[in-house]
Amino acid sequence: MGAAKPAKRRRDPERRIEEITAATERVIAARGIEGLTHRAVAEEAGVPLGATTYHFATKGDLIAAALQRAVDRFGVYLDDWVAQRPTLTIDQYVVLLADALVRSFESEHDQQVLEFELYMAALRRPALRVIADQYTELTVRTLMHYSDPVTATAAAAALNGISLRALANSTPPTRAEIETILRRILTPNPALPVEP
Repeated sequence: MGAAKPAKRRRDPERRIEEITAATERVIAARGIEGLTHRAVAEEAGVPLGATTYHFATKGDLIAAALQRAVDRFGVYLDDWVAQRPTLTIDQYVVLLADALVRSFESEHDQQVLEFELYMAALRRPALRVIADQYTELTVRTLMHYSDPVTATAAAAALNGISLRALANSTPPTRAEIETILRRILTPNPALPVEP
């Protein structure tokens, strides 16, 4: 009798897709959207070039997968954030949001750059806008746990703007500036009509 043949390794397409998507994020983090190619992703993932093109026909498909992965990760983070803070006073709300922003500028800078680069890719790729919209929807949904829909929408826009300013400017906003902006938005104005 001859030697037994080694068992063929079963392919796991979902795992392969996840590996390629994670590699896409790493390539974008290192090289930017402009440096993203199927070949670079294949090398980063340690898979044959044909595996990347089989699962993701275009560069846009790679970007969409990475953007969706980032959105999904953000959604999990926000759900956990709310679960740990079921109720907040306005002062707690302001301080905790400022904490999250400052931490993202300081210790999560590279992740923030990656996520904004993916988010901004929707400027020139309309097909990505449905995924990019999820960032705003998730943020507003989270903020509505602590405020009305209009205030939550205004705060989401402010958080986005503050984050972009921190990443793109030479000097990020200070904690005091962030708290002042958020307090102005989140403090109820008695002169405005109460929403039904």
